[in-house]
Amino acid sequence: MNITIRPRRLRVSAPIRKLVRETRVSADSLIYPLFVTEGSGVHNEISSMPGQYHYSTDTILDKAAECLDAGIDKLLLFGLPSHKDEIGSMAWNDDGITQQAIRGLKAKFPNLTIVADVCLCEYTSHGHCGAVRDGVIDNDETLELLSKTSVSLAKSGADIIAPSDMMDGRVAAIRSALDENGLVNTPIMSYSVKYASAFYGPFRAAADSAPQFGDRKTYQMDYHNVREAIKEANLDEAEGADILMVKPALSFLDVIAAVKAETSLPLAAYSVSGEYSMIKAAGAAGYIDEYAVMTETAAGIYRAGADILISYFAPELAKAIKRGDLG
Repeated sequence: MNITIRPRRLRVSAPIRKLVRETRVSADSLIYPLFVTEGSGVHNEISSMPGQYHYSTDTILDKAAECLDAGIDKLLLFGLPSHKDEIGSMAWNDDGITQQAIRGLKAKFPNLTIVADVCLCEYTSHGHCGAVRDGVIDNDETLELLSKTSVSLAKSGADIIAPSDMMDGRVAAIRSALDENGLVNTPIMSYSVKYASAFYGPFRAAADSAPQFGDRKTYQMDYHNVREAIKEANLDEAEGADILMVKPALSFLDVIAAVKAETSLPLAAYSVSGEYSMIKAAGAAGYIDEYAVMTETAAGIYRAGADILISYFAPELAKAIKRGDLG
């Protein structure tokens, strides 16, 4: 008997398709970014990011409860202070807006995991991520300020410190400062590979953090480069990072895959504001199925090698996982 062997693709029911999926994700791996601002009763939609809001320290508690109900127990906080100065001093003020929000959230929801973004761009009057001297970012001075900020946020209750500034040596400086203050078990999730990207536009409007002069290309990465990404990730790992990150995500899936292959730490990917707002706008215009594109792009990011996904769609993605449309 002659038997012809030919490849075949499974044409089976949905439950069996889910059983044999190669890429599996869980709501446990999702982090939801939130913006906290001064005042009370604030719940203002961000025009550049439909469906995302500015919260005050009271209303963010209600949002956290919603997140927990949806299956999201990890939040990434960005603070918007009412006062800004040349060195961003409110970033490390123990009564600063982010510190207040962390204390309030941890008091009401002690099992919530709070990731505190560490950067000066939201706090400086010039909008750059570090101290400026004679029109140039002073890397070494900035390390001291980032270290003070990290200690203040960790003492306020932050579970993870996430430096996003891209200064040279900041992971080692922050690790040393945390250890010296008895915060040896506070992990660092480093924005190791952060490109100078046009996809940050909606975030900069939301955080009021656009540079007032020049740009950030002197300290953020050139989006043409992949080997540099591996170098930066390896340096951060050597300096004491516990989690690495690639940002943005969708235009850098190859970078996610390359960094994952060359490093041993857990890898996060940040699906940034521009990615979110494009999907929302195209969905609102009827050009795409917003829900389907949301789940497909998230699966692509995980498939590329991400272990953790930071996304403005996090609550919706958690619901999609429950439905079996993702994960």
